[in-house]
Amino acid sequence: MNTNELINGKIGKTLYSGSLSILISMHLPQEIPIPPVIQTLQLITNPTRFLDRCASMAGDIFTTRVMGWNSPPIVFLSSPDAIAQVFAIPAGKLDFQTPTYVFRPLFGDNSLVLQPTYEHSRQRNLLLPSFHGEKIRAYGEIICQITQEAISTWPLGREVKMQSMMPDITLQIILQVVFGISPGENYQKLRRLLTSLLHDITTPWYSSLFFFPSLQKDWGKFSPWGNYLYRKKQIDDLIYQEIRQRRQQLNSTANFQRKSEKQDILSLLLSARDSAGKSLNNTELKDQLISLLLLGYETTSGVLCWLFHLVHSHPQVKTKLLQELNSLNPIPTPEEITQLPYLDVVCKETMRLHPIALICTPRIVKEPVQIDKYQFSPSTVLIPCIYLAHRRSHAYNSPTKYIPERFLERKFSSFEYLPFGGGYRGCIGSAFSMYELKLIFATIMLNYQLELLHRKTVYPQRRGITIVPSGGVPMRIKSKSSSVSVSTISQKV
Repeated sequence: MNTNELINGKIGKTLYSGSLSILISMHLPQEIPIPPVIQTLQLITNPTRFLDRCASMAGDIFTTRVMGWNSPPIVFLSSPDAIAQVFAIPAGKLDFQTPTYVFRPLFGDNSLVLQPTYEHSRQRNLLLPSFHGEKIRAYGEIICQITQEAISTWPLGREVKMQSMMPDITLQIILQVVFGISPGENYQKLRRLLTSLLHDITTPWYSSLFFFPSLQKDWGKFSPWGNYLYRKKQIDDLIYQEIRQRRQQLNSTANFQRKSEKQDILSLLLSARDSAGKSLNNTELKDQLISLLLLGYETTSGVLCWLFHLVHSHPQVKTKLLQELNSLNPIPTPEEITQLPYLDVVCKETMRLHPIALICTPRIVKEPVQIDKYQFSPSTVLIPCIYLAHRRSHAYNSPTKYIPERFLERKFSSFEYLPFGGGYRGCIGSAFSMYELKLIFATIMLNYQLELLHRKTVYPQRRGITIVPSGGVPMRIKSKSSSVSVSTISQKV
């Protein structure tokens, strides 16, 4: 390892303590024999192809230099044993903040994603109850209603692209379920601003601003970065306004009944207290809401696009799924839908083949750690790779094929199947995401008969922080479905 490269690099500068004693000798896993700059470009432009290529050359664990010429060793791991060992490393021996610098301008300094050990645990404990158990089930009705309203105007016989239709549904769900904002003037203004900004940050040029700090120069609102900051401030101001209004409502005696009835996540977070009785302040709340928005908007819509593509390109899967949906009561509840076993494995297999995120949170070694036969010294970046873990032939028979039944035949460990990451940095919204995914997909399948168009080769394509199917998944809306309908679901819930 070149000491000058380490010290001069971005991460090296952050970790360098002034003493070379931390740079103990180590034997790294096989290094990928591609120039560092080329590795960086390949990872940014076509990450799945790059990871597949690395795994074919080096197997389950390999070393890359994907941060350019000054890159420290960045180790990708995909075997269950190695992933389990990484998750078991005490948090105090790892730095989670430095590798996630790319998210700071998006999420804000107080985001859960960016917090060190103690503050991360505190915030996680405050946020977690809002995404589990009875709390999730309270969101089911509104998820179905939003989806039903969004698709009610779809033109019969016309072509639509799922990649264009799904983000609006997931955004509306976040605004109403997470933010708790009812349709109205502020709702429409925030929806318009968010739609525009979220669309732009998923484009290659705009998203590159976050990967390269040297491009982050504020030369006024007509410069690229200045324009982002201007738009982001408009959104932040609207969210702060909503937080202040909600605090006044919740603290008012006259609104006591309303306080007890509000079930959106913002209301729950306003009432949450840590072990010391401390709540989240307005800035912390704003950053958490923005993080939940960005992590739940494009990711869920991306998985939905893969769902529609895969189900409709595998007739036997589609037939079996429709038979299950048709077995429901005439007016099914959200719980009846989300407990369907074949729908469950169809969603799981989709996220195995095309996971929401390709990797778990990167972590930098601060103290020497042992993984398998390797000893890693400070500065090494460890990355459990979800994408490669899900494609290991040791765990999955015919891993590149779409076979939902594999999840009916056996149970996979949390180190073999981990679409939401794992350990103490796993996604807090995993249960909510699965619940939302099933309800949106089932609601559309129960209401329309769809036909997949242009059956040419579809490949994974980067869109912002997610991987989506190329071509946008064009479909024709053939007719209203003859299946049961969830349009009157609220009458039963």
